[in-house]
Amino acid sequence: VQLQASGGGLVQAGGSLRLSCGASGRTFRGYKVGWFRQAPGKEREFVAVIKWDGGTTIYADSLKRRITITRDITKNTMYLQINNLEPEDTAVYYCAATARAIHSMLGVPSSYEYWGQGTLVTVSS
Repeated sequence: VQLQASGGGLVQAGGSLRLSCGASGRTFRGYKVGWFRQAPGKEREFVAVIKWDGGTTIYADSLKRRITITRDITKNTMYLQINNLEPEDTAVYYCAATARAIHSMLGVPSSYEYWGQGTLVTVSS
């Protein structure tokens, strides 16, 4: 599965962005598809994940009031809406997919078999 993340950019604090993640090679059916982010000098951090079959979502506690993860089955694309952006949200955002990870491990980067190239989000104050 090849993942393509897009939608990043430069935005002022308080603004919003919608990131997209598409797949080539196959459908997301049967996968859990999620977002992680990595700021300079920091470890990769879990943001959110959606189970493609059924649409169950899991959010990072620190972000759940400002983010929404959704999917469009017809487009085989997953989205991350981030509202009220803060400078601390500046990071490279990666989408990732797993067919094998169990529920309790979905917040762990090493649980994911497939990764996109990342899209940079920069939030100015």
